[in-house]
Amino acid sequence: MVTIQDIKSNPLVNGFIETGNKHLGEMGFTDHGKMHLSVVSRVSRDIMLKLGYDERTAELAGIAAYMHDIGNVINRNGHSQSGSIMALEILRRAGMEPKEISIITAAIGNHDEGSGQPVNEVAAALILADKSHVHRNRVRNQDVATFDIHDRVNYAVQKSNLIVDGENKIITMDLTIDTNICPVMEYFEIFLSRMLMCQKAADYFGCKFELVINGAKLL
Repeated sequence: MVTIQDIKSNPLVNGFIETGNKHLGEMGFTDHGKMHLSVVSRVSRDIMLKLGYDERTAELAGIAAYMHDIGNVINRNGHSQSGSIMALEILRRAGMEPKEISIITAAIGNHDEGSGQPVNEVAAALILADKSHVHRNRVRNQDVATFDIHDRVNYAVQKSNLIVDGENKIITMDLTIDTNICPVMEYFEIFLSRMLMCQKAADYFGCKFELVINGAKLL
């Protein structure tokens, strides 16, 4: 049975992650390397467990999350679909069962807000975990004077927490933002489509999605 530790030690996976993250750095994107993927993997797994799913399904969510950005090694555009195909072959070689491969590849292929949908529970967890990872430690540009809007929004986030209340069926994204760096409106300017996608993912679980910024409930 393929585990998250097998994937984290896979040289192909790690090579694609490192090189893809380097490519995105050249284009001015925030960090999409092991730090981001480890956080999203842990949160995806936690979402599943807090909503009452079994350990193996939670493990599949962790695996999908750790692999979800490997397609960036090819191109940022369409990276969810290319990453899905790459993951399919990697998991097949690792000996994973076809049913589990199909769950993971569907999740990876549907995590991007441009075309993705919460087609299964693993995809829904991945969407929520990925879109909620907004934080200043993802900003690579150290020159504040040259920040673009993505840098400003991420750098302004001092604290980001995804709270899953399985009993009351509420999923809350709780952010603390330094509004001297980025007004809340700028957050919505670039992240509204992501928040709407999170709402769809929460709906898949039969949960309500809430967005709280600096203590104020906005969604």
